[in-house]
Amino acid sequence: MEGPTPVSALIHAATLVVAGVFLIIRCSALFDNSVTALMVVAIVGSITSFFAASVGLFQNDLKRVIAYSTCSQLGYMIFISGLSHYSVSLFHLANHAVFKALLFLSAGCIIHGLSDEQDLRKMGGLGNIFPVSYVMILIGSLALIGTPFLTGFYSKDCILEIAIAKQSFVGNFSYFLGCSAAFCTAFYSFRLVFLTFVNKTNTFKSYIQTAHEAPIKMIIPLMILSIGAIVHGFLTRDIVIGLGCLLFNNIFINYDNFILIDSEFLPAFIKNIPLLFTICGIVLSLFLINCFNVNKDFVLHLKLA
Repeated sequence: MEGPTPVSALIHAATLVVAGVFLIIRCSALFDNSVTALMVVAIVGSITSFFAASVGLFQNDLKRVIAYSTCSQLGYMIFISGLSHYSVSLFHLANHAVFKALLFLSAGCIIHGLSDEQDLRKMGGLGNIFPVSYVMILIGSLALIGTPFLTGFYSKDCILEIAIAKQSFVGNFSYFLGCSAAFCTAFYSFRLVFLTFVNKTNTFKSYIQTAHEAPIKMIIPLMILSIGAIVHGFLTRDIVIGLGCLLFNNIFINYDNFILIDSEFLPAFIKNIPLLFTICGIVLSLFLINCFNVNKDFVLHLKLA
């Protein structure tokens, strides 16, 4: 499904693609009374999160990278629903809506200012031309990968902590694929940043000559969303997933499956494993993109010689 970036932002952030997640949350009374159904939901969700993230590694279209990121994050929402923590799934859905809308609208500013070019391989060196869009995409990417104290951190890490605290095959399976998806997410998010803004330009001269930052009426929504991407998770975590919260008492849950308290008291090393996966993804992305540029320059030098 393709459309203009404002439509993509609406579809991927708040409507349509998250309808299935919302349906599972509303049908929690049916799912939570069937162990088999919960197991299927958790396994399918965890496989989806890793598979979509791995596909995102090889996309060269700016919007497709962000779109496959949505599929991966939906996998997180699904598998935590399969682990009977529907409020956490809804929390991640709300957090994801903020930074995913920011990413799509920022990508729209880049496409709009670069003569409708969407291929990452035909970009590069745009940080000076699109400074605001650069900062906005960087904030959205940091929130997406679960950088500590940004919006994605509070829900994404909570999901993975609950998975490992489950102490079952399904929980361990979901945790392993969730951490692997976190690694892939960090890799393709910073690959997008490097190829678009940091690396040497690889686009047409005519595109660079006409490239321009988005007008103020397109920038203001980005600034509002960037504030949400920074503080939304922190401000709403106790409202949605805080112990004793009465806001979501109408979500049925079998309290034999409730392990949110157990996940709070995991060892610090276990809690930091997703962060280590994320850092490894960022470092590997930086290393491989730089090596690619060095090899490309070396080959060009040989041809000119």
